[in-house]
Amino acid sequence: MTVGEIIILFFTVLMCIPTLASLTRFDEWWIRGFDFPRIQISFLIIVVIAFSVYVYDFSDNWQFIAIAALVLSLLYQFKKIFPYTYLSRKQVLRFKGSDPNATVSILVSNVLTPNKRSDKLIALVKKRKPDILLTLESDKRWEEELSELEEEYQYTVKIPKDNLYGMHLYSKLELDDIKVRNLVQEDIPSIHGNVILRNGKKVRLHCLHPKPPSPTESDTSTNRDAELLMLGRDIDAESDSILVIGDLNDVAWSRTTRLFQKLSGLMDPRKGRGFFNTFHSKYFLLRWPLDHVFHTKDFTLIEIAREKNIGSDHFPMYINLNYEPTAEAINEDTDEPAEEEKDWAEEKIKNADPLMRKIEFTPPQSSLTT
Repeated sequence: MTVGEIIILFFTVLMCIPTLASLTRFDEWWIRGFDFPRIQISFLIIVVIAFSVYVYDFSDNWQFIAIAALVLSLLYQFKKIFPYTYLSRKQVLRFKGSDPNATVSILVSNVLTPNKRSDKLIALVKKRKPDILLTLESDKRWEEELSELEEEYQYTVKIPKDNLYGMHLYSKLELDDIKVRNLVQEDIPSIHGNVILRNGKKVRLHCLHPKPPSPTESDTSTNRDAELLMLGRDIDAESDSILVIGDLNDVAWSRTTRLFQKLSGLMDPRKGRGFFNTFHSKYFLLRWPLDHVFHTKDFTLIEIAREKNIGSDHFPMYINLNYEPTAEAINEDTDEPAEEEKDWAEEKIKNADPLMRKIEFTPPQSSLTT
């Protein structure tokens, strides 16, 4: 075996590790971390395959086996990300009508607490004029700097925090029955309630920002997974119109987010339209989609876009939807979860030991501050 063959074999083993790790159901952060860079992993596998073909003389069976392992790993990775490429079928259809009273536009922005460029976000809000603005990682300073928006955004939910899990909701549309809940951890809030469209349609709204699996945040993905799966299990997409928005600290193609879609029956407008990678804004080669908007089948898509950098480590995410009840008959269905997947979801929720006590707040006439 030559030095070149040894080097290529080493990288072959290295490139197979992410795939093997993804096939397991361990929750450790370093294993679940392989869910994120599937685009980058796929590119590296292609590079290793190219070098393998160049270096190997294919005189030994192990060389064929090594190439086969790389190809299988590449196919596995590509299968995960394929639904978010332009080659895939779109899950949500484009809106072709003209009723402005049935639309809802949303801007989701993880602002990064130390980021001082609130002027960039304010300028973006004034340019895009979203009906709903959700900020994440916003503390008291961000709350004060965004206060100028409140003249136009009369309905607000303010949860300033210094632990990177503050959350502020600003809405031009009326908010109703708003509750702030800590679903899994005391210091990780989420917002739940209704937003009333201009045509009077009441839509359930859920705003989330669970902790990611990482060495600095959480040793495992259990709590994050439980928060997503608990919501997916409990919402009723058959009876309600629903929007789920936020920085979910999980990629669209992970096992957890895919199961969340199956359990909830919600649609992902990115499918068939692109990755819309929102993190990390400062590293072009290390980006993946962490900020999400999911919705029920009775919405069609007007526009979806990743916005320019506002100084945060996340790009803001903008989406404009139209409420269209007839869309239920034409939007692509989500897959139904298997019984084994339901059992896995329940196990996740049980292992996270979610708070059984719901922390709820009743909003005053126009705003809610916690």
